[in-house]
Amino acid sequence: MNEKRIKWGFIGCGDVTRQKSGPAFQKVEGSEVVAVMSRHIDKARSYACERGIPRWYDDAQELVDDRDVNAVYIATPPSSHATYAIMAMKAGKPVYIEKPMAVTYEECCRINRIAEECGVPCFVAYYRRYQPYFIKVKELIDTGAIGKIINVQVRFAQPPSQLNYDKQNLPWRLQPDISGGGYFYDLAPHQIDLLQDMFGCILEAKGYKSNRGGLYTVEDTLSACFRFENGLVGSGSWCFVAHKSAQEDRIKIIGDRGMICFSVFTYEPIALHTAQGCEEITIERPEHVQQPLIQAVVDHLQGKSICQCDGTSATLTNWVMDKILNKI
Repeated sequence: MNEKRIKWGFIGCGDVTRQKSGPAFQKVEGSEVVAVMSRHIDKARSYACERGIPRWYDDAQELVDDRDVNAVYIATPPSSHATYAIMAMKAGKPVYIEKPMAVTYEECCRINRIAEECGVPCFVAYYRRYQPYFIKVKELIDTGAIGKIINVQVRFAQPPSQLNYDKQNLPWRLQPDISGGGYFYDLAPHQIDLLQDMFGCILEAKGYKSNRGGLYTVEDTLSACFRFENGLVGSGSWCFVAHKSAQEDRIKIIGDRGMICFSVFTYEPIALHTAQGCEEITIERPEHVQQPLIQAVVDHLQGKSICQCDGTSATLTNWVMDKILNKI
């Protein structure tokens, strides 16, 4: 697609589109939003009118068939990603899908197969790859700031929210038929995607899961180990029912001449530990966290550059998560 302007249709207009992504589609060069869809027409109308979007629908097929829409952003829960992505690609329209790409590795493969058959690009919203904070971490690794990389460790713990105590009305992220898993399936993809972007494909992964809090039926605590294609090994632990005193968001990259510590969700200063001491590097997150990636997607669709956040790389992340959860 070498058109002057990419005209987006949104399938879904929930929270993620309000600050993280939605405004960016209007701000990046060569892009605009021309239609939005929600199952609830009043929600779609309100969203569109508030943002100056000219058309709204309550039927996804009608949005896909809109002749003015030439690319589709899928911002629904993961269980519908494959259906909507395939619908759009069969209409010849590129898709940008929220992460995780789908609820299973097999569904991701199906999306990729249709993308190849139709010759239509598929992108997935692993937007941290394009943010200055994580680009800096990768730069430190690639320039040998801590020497040869020896080990990788992921540590994540957070307390439950009040919503998790309402067993009759749990968030969709805790309903595996909608989300693919629990909070692990929602949050860990960003961590796993970043590590594979930095170190290559994970070829082996093994995990153990448990429910320790008893607030809901899906897993709330996990431990895993994994091995990358270059022989590097790593481990991870996730707890979503931790006491607030144990709250943690940290990845450690251990080298033979130092260590890099950084966060994935809180953007704490990057800590570079070497023989010279500890240097802290502060890099702020963008106002709209998906904007750098959305610009890269638009540039790709206009033939200016290549965006690597595609369905193929995103499928590798689903494979790792499904291996850790013993789904495959």
